[in-house]
Amino acid sequence: MEKPFKPWKLYGALAAGMIAFGFAPIMVRFAPEASAVLIAAWRTVFASLILLPYWWATRKPEVGKLTNKEHFQVAFAGACLGLHFICWVTSLYYTSVASASVLVTVHPVLVILIERLWFKRSFKWSAWVGVIFAFGGAVLLGIADSQIGQSFANPLLGNALALTAAIIFVIYLFIGQKIRQKKEWIDYLFPVYTYAAVTCLAVTFILGESLLDITTAGLWAGFGLAVAPQIIGHGSTNYAVKYISPTLISTLILVEPVLATILAFFIFDELPPLLSLAAMILILFGISLTWKRDKGTRKSLDSGY
Repeated sequence: MEKPFKPWKLYGALAAGMIAFGFAPIMVRFAPEASAVLIAAWRTVFASLILLPYWWATRKPEVGKLTNKEHFQVAFAGACLGLHFICWVTSLYYTSVASASVLVTVHPVLVILIERLWFKRSFKWSAWVGVIFAFGGAVLLGIADSQIGQSFANPLLGNALALTAAIIFVIYLFIGQKIRQKKEWIDYLFPVYTYAAVTCLAVTFILGESLLDITTAGLWAGFGLAVAPQIIGHGSTNYAVKYISPTLISTLILVEPVLATILAFFIFDELPPLLSLAAMILILFGISLTWKRDKGTRKSLDSGY
């Protein structure tokens, strides 16, 4: 079984994960000519192959064995993750980054509503306000980004894909929260990533694309996305979801555009407008409210979620 819960380990994993998420848009930007579906396919294949040796060396068949029901849930979670990657990256080819970013960040609102209405979990007032502020900051960031005049292939399709990616991510997060209560991190992560890879490969085959058609830049982008945003980023959220609310994790992920903007400044010399800076401050303020701890929150963290 996993070692006893340690808060510093949780926060360290989440910090590393959020930094890794911030590199995702940067990596995709280095491969503008590559197919979105092929990048997603190579990303998931690389992630599964990288984790295979560690899973094989540390697995405990008597502990990690899945029941038929759990096996179906893990397979479904993997399919959701693969489709999330495909929908999100593909949406950027049809609509603006602003619109896609705003629509995909509705997941914290969906998650807190599901946790409250379906699972009957209670939240402090600061958590509700924090989600609203963080989402409002994401919307404001989208408005700032949309000031660039540019035409897009099919905005309606792109927006639908981004919203679909958000809904699929919510499903994936809740399945992970359920399975992770019983299984160790690697016994959940490796099969989920493998099923995500199978899903992406199936979509690639259906669309008539070949994995060998990927550009060199796209291949490197897929490898980088596998190591940083997927294994470190999604890996940290899958570790944390055993101990804390999906709402907290979902809201924390909104730090991604803030970190990506900072990285873009240093890598591409892109200075964000004042409205974007105000939006980032709003996002960080909202996240800080959502993560504001009271006695109840501290108790849940100390004992495990």
